[in-house]
Amino acid sequence: MASNVYFWNLRASHKAPFHTRLRSLLKAAGVDKTITEGDLAAIKIHFGEQGTTGFLRPLWVKPIADFITEFGGKPFLTDASTLYVGQRGEAVSHHLCAARHGWDPLVMGAPVIIADGLKGNEEAAVPVGGKHINEAFIAKGIADADFLVSVNHFKGHELAGYGGALKNLGMGCASKMGKMQQHFSTGPAVDPDKCAACGSCVKVCRTEALYIDEETGVIALNAEKCVGCGGCFVACRHSALQVNWQIGIQEFLERMMEYTVGVLKTKTKPCLHVNFVMDVVPDCDCVGFTDAPICPDIGILVSFDPVAVDQASMDLVDNAPALYPSQLPFGVLPGQSKFAAIHEHVPEHMGLDYAEAIGLGSREYTLINL
Repeated sequence: MASNVYFWNLRASHKAPFHTRLRSLLKAAGVDKTITEGDLAAIKIHFGEQGTTGFLRPLWVKPIADFITEFGGKPFLTDASTLYVGQRGEAVSHHLCAARHGWDPLVMGAPVIIADGLKGNEEAAVPVGGKHINEAFIAKGIADADFLVSVNHFKGHELAGYGGALKNLGMGCASKMGKMQQHFSTGPAVDPDKCAACGSCVKVCRTEALYIDEETGVIALNAEKCVGCGGCFVACRHSALQVNWQIGIQEFLERMMEYTVGVLKTKTKPCLHVNFVMDVVPDCDCVGFTDAPICPDIGILVSFDPVAVDQASMDLVDNAPALYPSQLPFGVLPGQSKFAAIHEHVPEHMGLDYAEAIGLGSREYTLINL
């Protein structure tokens, strides 16, 4: 059965500026009928790693917080700690990173609360009973919230192929233990013959799993320290670090989708998903830089179905004209998969088929234009 996905193509006017159009989009989707007076409403967002410039603008998100407040909810902006040690690896640094990127509670009308606590270990164990995940460890602040809104920068991702609502839920809402459980089967394969010993991958490896071997003069991996975050794949421009095909990206995607089941099971009412298909860059906002977009800005999509909103976003990106210069290989035509052209290691459906199979939503959708 097709799910409704509400779409605004970013056209605006003096009478209907950005915040008015976004409010109309939320109203059309029926979000006001879902919020109950006094609801503690988690707005799950990625505040952007230090050095990244393509993360969502705070003023784009403010109308969502305002809408929730208007109908009696109490919104808070939230994310969980990263596995790697960096600007978002614990709550103190995470708060400072959010503040530097403009996520000011007085401007937003909503405080920033790091959902898994000071050190990333405040979690709720949620039974899933999946093929890979029996019990998911969800950041407690998100698990305890009365209402959940995933606000997603739709873009590519160096490990999953793309990042949208499903990734922001499954990976983004997990505690450190939960993230480790999903990354359990991933890590880089090292080709020392291609290594230029530039040290780029070493700089982004927060767990110090990668290092320049003093004897060989090229890169080496301490597999015991590797958490499988995938940041090194982007940092290496010499193809010395590749996805380890013996490990299986499909299993990683399935684990992530099963974690999304765990997140949604913590809620008694439908969760809202908002995809900003703007600044569609090749990689995640975690990598510490922002590359050129691969297609023009498309719009904002809203749905209560995370599978449908991601599938619709993917289709719009694929059907859009390609932008050059960008990381996108020359010759990719509208209708071809842009993310697959960049991230050739990912399975064809990038986990969307498995998400539908386990009941997270429908890949069939009706796009309703605002």
